[in-house]
Amino acid sequence: MANLHQQSGWQSFGELPPTYSLCNSCSPSGSNLNWSMQQNQSSPSTSGNSTQYSIGGDEAYSDVIWINHLIGQGSTQNLPDPNNSLNQATHNFTYDVYFYGTNLTNAQALEFDINQFVDGKSFVWGHQCRIANGANWWDISTDGGAHWQPSSAACNPKENDWNHVTIQVQRTSDDKLLFQSITLNGQTATLNYEEDPGSTNWNGITINYQQDGDYAQNSYSIWLDRLNFTYW
Repeated sequence: MANLHQQSGWQSFGELPPTYSLCNSCSPSGSNLNWSMQQNQSSPSTSGNSTQYSIGGDEAYSDVIWINHLIGQGSTQNLPDPNNSLNQATHNFTYDVYFYGTNLTNAQALEFDINQFVDGKSFVWGHQCRIANGANWWDISTDGGAHWQPSSAACNPKENDWNHVTIQVQRTSDDKLLFQSITLNGQTATLNYEEDPGSTNWNGITINYQQDGDYAQNSYSIWLDRLNFTYW
């Protein structure tokens, strides 16, 4: 699946502290949290067609998540998979994207997630690059995506330049989440960390992109380009 940032079907939600559940009452034009997604940007871009994601507002540490349903109910890729066979047969995933930021120090974190929901089990491979306050490491999600823990991988994205991140994960043959590796700007960190899945009553495969606000909810923008997703 190529250039997903250019495609339609993205859903966006605010997430407010302290619960960070999807906020159905939040709107992109709100005062406590606001956001936008602007496709078809010619600059900055590596392909000539990037997408700009922006957040701001007044409420500190507020986040915005963009979700794309790729396979299963609500598929944006014409893959409704009504008998769940494609989902059941899929075990390996790669999330590959370029990102650019002009005020990266305003980002509490940038998050790139792969999610598979199959046969009553929830597989949430969450990855967030922590930036604010000079943290500069990758967190990975635990407990079905409910918590974060630092990994051994450093995350030092370049300001005012393009960064290339590739994330590889696997649903193992015994139904474990395997966080395999993160590659940022040509440097690969091998994780090989396993986690138990959670539970679900939905079937499908989705990806997320998320931007987190800092202590003052300073506004900032990130441009994504060449967002590709591979599954097998």
